[in-house]
Parts: sequence; C-alpha cells; structure tokens
Amino acid sequence: MSQYFRIHPDNPQARLIKQAVGIINRGGVIVYPTDSSYAIACQVDNKSAIDRIRLIRQLSDKHLFTLVCSDLAEISRYATVDNINYRLLKAFTPGPYTFILGATREVPRRLKHPKRKTIGIRVPDNKIALALLKELGQPLISSTLNLPHEDLPQTDPYQIQLALENQVDLIIDGGYSGYEFTTIVDLIQNPPEVLRQGMGDVDWLKGH
Repeated sequence: MSQYFRIHPDNPQARLIKQAVGIINRGGVIVYPTDSSYAIACQVDNKSAIDRIRLIRQLSDKHLFTLVCSDLAEISRYATVDNINYRLLKAFTPGPYTFILGATREVPRRLKHPKRKTIGIRVPDNKIALALLKELGQPLISSTLNLPHEDLPQTDPYQIQLALENQVDLIIDGGYSGYEFTTIVDLIQNPPEVLRQGMGDVDWLKGH
C-alpha cells in the first residue's frame, strides 16, 4: 500500500519533503502535483521504476518521458541551450511548458528520442514540485498522470489513491489540480514549433 502525504501547496512541510525524497532515492514511484495536473515520477537512472510507470500507464517502450528540473541551471546540464533559447527559457520557466531540446551526455540513452537525440524538459511552477526537486538535487523522470483508457489527467488525490494505492509508493496530496496538459514547444526547430497546445500561452512565439 502506498504512503499518502498531505503537503501544503504554499508552504510545503520540510519534514514531509525529506521523507518523499527518501522514497524516491530508494527507487520509489511517486505521484505529485504540478502546475498543470498530477504527474507520476521516479529517479532519472532507475530503469525498474521507469518500467513500473510504463506498466501503470500502459505505455509502450517508445514513449518519451519528460525531465522535470528545478531551475535553468539544471536544464543546462541536461540539455544543449544556446543564447536565444536561454532567454526564452529564462522568460518562461517555471511554467506549464515542456521544451524539446538537444540532450547532453548526462541524459541516459533510453530517455532520448532515438533518432533526434532530444529530451523534453520542464520546470513546473508548483511549490511542492520545486521543493521536491531542490531536496532531491537532480531532475525527476516524469509523465502526466493519465490512467489507461482516460483522456484527461487525474485531478483528485483521493481518487488517485483509490486507483493506485497498491501500484505506487507515495501519493502527495497537494489539493485539487487542473486537468490540462503542458504546452510542448520544439526549440530544435527555427522558428520554434508548437507540438501540442496546452495550458501555456503561445502568443510570445508570434514575434520570435
């Protein structure tokens, strides 16, 4: 049975954040809130935990996960960022965007796009998520929490507990969330290309 932590959305309790990170470091799979919806995540380099997420969400081995980072400095370690993209990232992180960038050698091969060698990266504008990432000291491998055969992400932590209490190690209750996806922007393209319109506004791309 999974653990269930109620963490304050504006003032995350440091004790619970540390306990949550301990679960992640032991190979756990967690459910946590972001600025767009609830997500499911694990350590970057834990293949068995990643495989568990694939099983829970019924994802193929071709599904590409998102690397969720704490800040721009961490993004620069895992992705190739030129001066133009640096300014864009600085302006729109944290926020409900997933940016496609070239992956560095720090990213495990199985997490990169097999042909383009890219990675999807984001910094969520959510205090619980950012507190987790800061305490963890490295990114999370993450995916929107869509349960099989459902079109929209999960929004209610109690319903998530009912559905997944025997499949994940921790559910973080940060209150009800939205049910939108992030906006995915491919920064490899010039000009940048919107691959999926979600919660994030894209009017800023018109003048790019």
